[in-house]
Amino acid sequence: MKKSLKSIFTTSLLAIVVLSALLSLAGCSKGNASGPAITVGSKDFTESLVLAEIYAKALEDNGFSVKREFNISGQGPHEALLKGSIDLYPEYTGTALTVILKEPALFDAKQVYDKVAAEYKDKFKLDVLDQANINDSQGLVITKKASDQFGIKTISDLQKNADKIRYASNGSFDQREDGLLGLKKVYGEFNFKSSKVYDGGIKYQVLKNDEADLAVAYTTEGSLVDPQFVVLDDDKHLWPPYYVAPVVRESVIKDSPKVANVLNAVSAKLDNPTIIKLNAAVDIDKKEYEEVAGDYFETIKADVKAAADK
Repeated sequence: MKKSLKSIFTTSLLAIVVLSALLSLAGCSKGNASGPAITVGSKDFTESLVLAEIYAKALEDNGFSVKREFNISGQGPHEALLKGSIDLYPEYTGTALTVILKEPALFDAKQVYDKVAAEYKDKFKLDVLDQANINDSQGLVITKKASDQFGIKTISDLQKNADKIRYASNGSFDQREDGLLGLKKVYGEFNFKSSKVYDGGIKYQVLKNDEADLAVAYTTEGSLVDPQFVVLDDDKHLWPPYYVAPVVRESVIKDSPKVANVLNAVSAKLDNPTIIKLNAAVDIDKKEYEEVAGDYFETIKADVKAAADK
């Protein structure tokens, strides 16, 4: 009987030791995410989902426990921040300035960032961290063939050579002050060789099929990964900048300053060519955004860790 009890005790002790070891390893496999809990939000489109997932993975890798509240529509992420139901999300400086703060557009990226950061701090108690070199703005895309043939690199070049260019319109752009109407006021008339309305979803196929030379675009669309497309430089600055920056509740940064270090380190690695490739992996290659963000984070993981630990 004594031998039996001793055997049971020994077996139980061994089981406890093994279980403890397994739990410890499980914790290590998740980046030791035993630190403060952070809720990351996102908007409801590919780019925001990818960016938010990169933020989440970076925070987890640096000791934070992360909850994800993604796919929030409209200006819901800002409202969720104010309510405290999320702690941070990626926002665009142009949106913050003109939509949330309802201020007139500015056209210098630093001026936009500085104004947004100051007013968010004062009005909302939100910290706008470092902006990444990602500008998801309105733009015009031309085929490389037409760009090379007619020497068109800027919108000013386009205006001078419009009579050689077939324009694929989406209809609504032509009636907007931040569209063709605004372009005419800033650059002059655009007397295109031809203009035809197409559904925006097929514009790149229209360009590939040589049915048109020019289309309306946003400057970080995944299809721009294709080298046969060129985004024209808005050299007279019709369109305000829409740079990406993490917006975080002030109390989170006060309680956990390392959050800022981690997210600023992530932003330092991002730019337009990078986000275009990531968007393309989701929208064109049909990969899951979690996989795309995770694979990318692995390429910057060591640098983010080093910067966050300084």
